[in-house]
Amino acid sequence: MKGIVFTEFLDLVEDKFGIEMVDEIILNSTLESEGVYTSIGTYSFSEMLQLLKNLSDKSGISIDNLLLIYGEHFFSVIERSYPGLLDTYKDPMEMLSSIENHIHVEVRKIYPDAELPTFLIEEKSEKRLIMNYKSSRAMHHFGLGLMNKTFEYFNSTAEIIIEKIKEDGTEVRFIVNKN
Repeated sequence: MKGIVFTEFLDLVEDKFGIEMVDEIILNSTLESEGVYTSIGTYSFSEMLQLLKNLSDKSGISIDNLLLIYGEHFFSVIERSYPGLLDTYKDPMEMLSSIENHIHVEVRKIYPDAELPTFLIEEKSEKRLIMNYKSSRAMHHFGLGLMNKTFEYFNSTAEIIIEKIKEDGTEVRFIVNKN
């Protein structure tokens, strides 16, 4: 997993819970990196799982809700770091439907070894988008957070429903109904 995912996560934890919480979740984890991350490094996903679990245990917030909050936070990273990317879209449905064929292509140019989820479009219209998410990491709530902020960015709203295709969350269907 790319280091930027870790550095931004720890920034979020510090902003929301304080530096003491960052120290606590790192100290309570068994991390090969010892909790030292660079944005361009690559680290084991198991480290992120430990950090999330420890934060969930300490904060009382479920891992899914932490991933949702983190996804919403991470959108600001995209907004700040890649404003030209966002400007290429006219509306949120267009942007979401291009994740696989445009956005992930651009991410791979910057991070060639990034392990990204797969988003396959099942149905697309002006007001409705159905896409299937696949990832061994089961971080679909992170994706939901990014989607929420995508609609906010375009001054729009939507109802986003998640249907688990596999119970472990490695495959889910997002049903997006634009208001």
